[in-house]
Amino acid sequence: MYGAGSKGRSRVSTAGTQSKGNEEKNLWSSLLDSVASGKKLSEKNLLVLGGNPELQSEFLETLDSDTSRRPQDRRRKKPPVANEFALGYTYQDVLDADHDDILARLSIYILSDSSPAYSALVKPLLTPKTITETLVVILLDWADPWSWARQIRDWVRFLKGIIVSMADECKITAEETMQEWQQRKRGAAYEGGGGTSDAGIHIPLGQSEWDEPLGLPICVVCHGTEKIEALEKDHGWRDEEFDFSLQYLRTVLLKHGSSLIYTSVTVPNSLPTLIHSSLGIHSLLKRHTLKHDVIDRDKILVPPNWDSWGKIRVLREDFDVESISNGWSLDIQLPPKAAPPQPSDTDASDHSPGATTIPSTHPFNRPPSPEIPGSVLPIYESTIPNPYKDRPSSYPPIGPVPLETTTPSMQEFLKTTQEEMTRLTEAEEKASSSSTAPPPPSQPSTSTSNASISTPTRPTSSSSSSAMHHHAEGREVGSARVNEHIGPVQFNMGGIQVDAEEMVKRLKEKGKKEKG
Repeated sequence: MYGAGSKGRSRVSTAGTQSKGNEEKNLWSSLLDSVASGKKLSEKNLLVLGGNPELQSEFLETLDSDTSRRPQDRRRKKPPVANEFALGYTYQDVLDADHDDILARLSIYILSDSSPAYSALVKPLLTPKTITETLVVILLDWADPWSWARQIRDWVRFLKGIIVSMADECKITAEETMQEWQQRKRGAAYEGGGGTSDAGIHIPLGQSEWDEPLGLPICVVCHGTEKIEALEKDHGWRDEEFDFSLQYLRTVLLKHGSSLIYTSVTVPNSLPTLIHSSLGIHSLLKRHTLKHDVIDRDKILVPPNWDSWGKIRVLREDFDVESISNGWSLDIQLPPKAAPPQPSDTDASDHSPGATTIPSTHPFNRPPSPEIPGSVLPIYESTIPNPYKDRPSSYPPIGPVPLETTTPSMQEFLKTTQEEMTRLTEAEEKASSSSTAPPPPSQPSTSTSNASISTPTRPTSSSSSSAMHHHAEGREVGSARVNEHIGPVQFNMGGIQVDAEEMVKRLKEKGKKEKG
């Protein structure tokens, strides 16, 4: 009996030791998991649309600027920016107030061209997982404020085209994201973010607010406010132009729930706070307050869910907010897709393996879209005209570069060149022959007895020599034109630039002197 009881107690103690060990093991596993999840880096996406590489670099520099950084942090090497081709990329680490912890990693994708051909590069970036963590920035330049309305329209159409073509799961996520943004508490000191909707509180949307949600939160950045002074001096901008452009932007952006900010590299601004708070990146040590500003023309800041028609009218009462808002809905409608044209027999015969053609559905090969009745884009462009539009310039026009170019085959090129040369030769011969044509024959003479017709006389030797002289002059004029076009023939001899014609002339003169 004693032995059996001792054996039973030993089994119980062994089982208790094992259960205690499992509990300690589970405890350490849960602690390690919690630490690992706490150290997991939050990833956010920023899609920057518009601007040239230089403007984009300045924007990234402004976004990464922080005057409170320690000297060792400022000397830290920044990641490279790849924005010279189609879809660019870089990243930034968002640091906490003490600059010891990384709050989030910001993946920044950059696109300069709003051509629909580039939508295939952006579409894979928008998944059900990334849509909720993505902010779109439309980058505008103060160097050409007369094109702002057209640029915003093109980028809105670009985004709408992507959203329409996304999978159903992505569309549902985008719609839920927009509903969440619409329910955020308006303003309320905007403590580093868009505010959070309190339970049971529903603030109704104002007129035109969120009429055209795009599935992604938008922030419009007008960069380069240091160029405002040049607009005043060189183009005569006054308060009317600045106020109209601001009211127009605020009116159209209100329909998309977008924020607006004017920035500069030289002037401190709230761009980092606005971008980070829109993405839900908040510091636990220091709370940043985002305050609106619609008075200082170089420090404009309109947070999301803050603006309204009444606030827009305060700037200038004669601004027609309702008409601009209604017309903008017409401007941003996607243009109808053109039906692919049927290839004709002439096109088939002219096509060769060495030729590359632009598809007729390509945006650069489409005819310009007709003016939409009720459009408000012409109102902006007539009020803020482009001063360089009618000015002749030797520089090529600024605009998107076509993705494809038309290259004729070698045979087509030679054929076209030969026809052109033949035409020029015939025109030159015709001009020279008309200048050297002999005088018209004399009128026939009549007599009283017999009407005899005198035969025209043959040109004399003097007239023949005169014709040859004129022909020679024509040749000299033609050769002079060619020489003027191609310039003097020069070559390098022992590091010295030598004029071939001058050298031949000197050799001839030297030969004449030796013979004489």
